Amino acid sequence: MAHYDLIIRNGTVHDGLGNEPRQVDIAIKEGRIAAIGSIQGEAPRTLDARGLLVTPGFVDVHTHYDGQSTWEQRLAPSCFHGVTSVVMGNCGVGFAPCKPDQRDMLVKVMEGVEDVPEVVMTEGLPWNWETFPQYLDALDARRYDMDIAAQLPHSALRVYVMGERAATHEPPTEHDLQRMRELTREAIEAGALGVTTSRNMLHRTKAGELAPSLFSEEAELGALAQGLKDAGKGVMQIIPAPMGDAESEFALMRRLAEQSGRPLSYSLIQMPAGDPQAWKKSLNALAQAANDGLEMRAQVAPRPVGMFYGLDLSFHPFAYHPTYKAMRDLPLADRVQRMKDPHVRAQLLSEQAEDTNPVNLKTVKAFQFAYAWHNEPNYEPKPEQRMDRLAEAAGLSIEDYAYDLLLANGGTGIFYLPGANYRDGNLNAVREMLGHPQSVVGLADGGAHYGMICDASFPTFFLTRWARDAAPAERIALPKAIAALTSEPAQLAGLLDRGRIEVGLKADLNLIDFDRLKVNVPTVAHDLPAGGRRLSQTAEGYVATIVSGEITYQNGQPTGALPGKLVRGPQSVPTQAPALEA
Repeated sequence: MAHYDLIIRNGTVHDGLGNEPRQVDIAIKEGRIAAIGSIQGEAPRTLDARGLLVTPGFVDVHTHYDGQSTWEQRLAPSCFHGVTSVVMGNCGVGFAPCKPDQRDMLVKVMEGVEDVPEVVMTEGLPWNWETFPQYLDALDARRYDMDIAAQLPHSALRVYVMGERAATHEPPTEHDLQRMRELTREAIEAGALGVTTSRNMLHRTKAGELAPSLFSEEAELGALAQGLKDAGKGVMQIIPAPMGDAESEFALMRRLAEQSGRPLSYSLIQMPAGDPQAWKKSLNALAQAANDGLEMRAQVAPRPVGMFYGLDLSFHPFAYHPTYKAMRDLPLADRVQRMKDPHVRAQLLSEQAEDTNPVNLKTVKAFQFAYAWHNEPNYEPKPEQRMDRLAEAAGLSIEDYAYDLLLANGGTGIFYLPGANYRDGNLNAVREMLGHPQSVVGLADGGAHYGMICDASFPTFFLTRWARDAAPAERIALPKAIAALTSEPAQLAGLLDRGRIEVGLKADLNLIDFDRLKVNVPTVAHDLPAGGRRLSQTAEGYVATIVSGEITYQNGQPTGALPGKLVRGPQSVPTQAPALEA
């Protein structure tokens, strides 16, 4: 009789390729799937999956755990949503390569672009690296609750090569370009999955300075593409200018894909302003590129790309008022107590927001379009419940109306602003983007935006909203939805040893109570280095999550197992199944 490490019995098994499920057993040995079917062997541990979905572990190709992975072993909140592999280093921001005198610049870029507090990074980052290969070595020495893979961030690379010139409008020299090309190849050969960049003008430091990559012209982006070509592997990820001309932005990305000869993925969302057809134009160009044989994919979000406001978060209506800025470092309870003082209230209501960063001022002003959340998350709110309309109905200014709401429940209330992907008050554009054959679910941003966004719950939302609760006409078939979270992103990243349930592949799996699956309202915890706060969002319905054959979470609770590790470079399909004991 064969001996295994773990057997999962009686589950409804989805293979991750979009095929119809089968009721079969799965046996695991030495971290890989050893057998599928009616298994007669034995194992020291057995899980009864009767009535549960058994899926491959989810692969998230768009995260920012670059810092968190150096000071934590649990990659929350992605770990609560069935994710077993993450790819970080997106949007051109990260911490390697980096010379000692450049650390402050990279910290300020990450603070502004990805809303990671400076004090958290100052306290948490060990900086036991300089080059990108050394950064990978530092990660390789650690263990996690899931596998991680890294990409080379353009802003860090630019600063490393150009120093202070990277943060100004000075163009790179030919020597700079050649050096960037060489270092891109070096990073890929050391194990980076790709190189990333951003053209989003909202990507700024907290003070309002543009991220270094935003000064790059096509010749510099081409140097990155040539580095990929030299390495003969790797993927390019890019954030195009969201308010730029969709057709010219896509044409630029197409030229980069042609130049590198490598796959390219880019972020695609329906913007709340500007050309209402921009996302459709991009999809049309993407379809043409596919017909021409180019490997290009659009990373799309399965719900509105929104943000939260609250007294204990990064933004709220008074976040940049002078009186509030004088008290913002106080504990929440003390701030609430002070704001209840009638004199403080009158002073705050008489002031205007002040800051050097125009993006911050615009974000604060946008609070008027937010919605109050209560006991359940609501990502598709009704327009009549919007804050400005409720304030108008009450005969109050938005600031006066919001003041008491912010102080309720000890100041813990949160307010949700559905920004992109909700232009017409519905998710029709999202559904069309999700249905495009060259799109992939992405943009979850785990490890970033600690005080304003919590989209690492995308996998759970995607399954419930589109594969279970959607109207029949818009529903995504469950096998296809599971493939969208597993084999499709794994293939994009070049991780061909996972994302599917097949003999010989990595034993990364989820056992899911589909009827009970749901996302919870985000909460705030002060558990980052230096007591920094972050939003976290848990889920219900994940009975077990398994990484490399070890159970890492049961019913949402960590088991203590840390089988996850750094994945260096693309992974091929194993050619041999684990050997079995007679």
